[in-house]
Amino acid sequence: MWCKTSSILISFVVIAISGNFCLAACPSADLTGDCFVDFNDFALLAIEWPATDYNDLGLLAAQWLAPDPRLPDDMVFIPGGTFAMGDNLDGSSSALPVHTVTVDSFYMGRYEVTNQQYCDYLNSAKSQGLITVTTGVVYKAASGTSYPYCDTSTSNSSTQITYSAGVFSVRTKSGRDMSDDPMVMVSWYGAAAYCNWRSQQDGKELCYNLSTWNCDFSKKGYRLATEAEWEYAARGGLSGRRFPWGDTITHSQANYYSDSYYSYDISPTRGFHPVWDDVYPYTSPVGSFPVTGYGLYDMAGNVWEWCYDWYGTYSSSPQTNPRGPTTGTYRVLRGGGWLSDAYHCRVAYRGDIFWPGGRDPNYGFRVVLDF
Repeated sequence: MWCKTSSILISFVVIAISGNFCLAACPSADLTGDCFVDFNDFALLAIEWPATDYNDLGLLAAQWLAPDPRLPDDMVFIPGGTFAMGDNLDGSSSALPVHTVTVDSFYMGRYEVTNQQYCDYLNSAKSQGLITVTTGVVYKAASGTSYPYCDTSTSNSSTQITYSAGVFSVRTKSGRDMSDDPMVMVSWYGAAAYCNWRSQQDGKELCYNLSTWNCDFSKKGYRLATEAEWEYAARGGLSGRRFPWGDTITHSQANYYSDSYYSYDISPTRGFHPVWDDVYPYTSPVGSFPVTGYGLYDMAGNVWEWCYDWYGTYSSSPQTNPRGPTTGTYRVLRGGGWLSDAYHCRVAYRGDIFWPGGRDPNYGFRVVLDF
């Protein structure tokens, strides 16, 4: 172990600290002592100010840009914080009252889960006896038809995964490989089961009890975002805005159905997205549009995303890490999809009439990860 005084440079901003600190066999840019260089170290740097050792500045800059070894390539860090959840911009009563919410830090999928990712899960789950297929629908094994996961029938034009001779594969439609498009026709149950499988694959704790469908939030594995986490991440640090990037929307920013009815829909092209209306359902490959504030893609449009929460009305009281009602009829979806107009793609809009077994060509999901 050794001790020294340092000063630090991050990217183009000089941020320095003065004082003594001790480091063991960890990255020299690690100030919190957890042996990882992350946003917690950045927060500590911001508190202390200033000094002038530029050798340390350069060293931290190099290590800051290196990937966190805990973080899978398709996940991004969402720093915790407090925000105003909901809005009163456009008369959506379900988004009221606006209330203060604080969420802890977490990782979130950079993209929506793709057809190929879900196909890999299905083939693995089938080999383990975790699922069955009846008339083109995948169900939880030994559950009869109580817990449908997804649809695979080729007679259904909405499906993008097919099942033949015991093997699941991604469909090619009109010559276009759908592997990188988001998974659709997937239920909340199917999304939760995928989370457990991915945790298993990555050697992490399983969050969901697939008998009760409850989530154990103390487990450090993959799960669906809570509704509060989803909105916080979608806002990307912006407050009081309709969309992740601001107050207007166009086809250059998202895959959605453009309609001149809404003044904030200023797209020069109307109707379905002109690039991605060739193959039904009119999804676009994940990552086809500009990234949002926290490094996420498709937080508006493409497909609706399942959240953990049962739907319930908001409270006006400040909350910390809210997880919605303990019981309910409908699970929440967020973000809008390729079939949705601008109103339904707003970050505060809540999809509130979707039962957890429902599958739709406009429904998909992404995952989050605790650490």
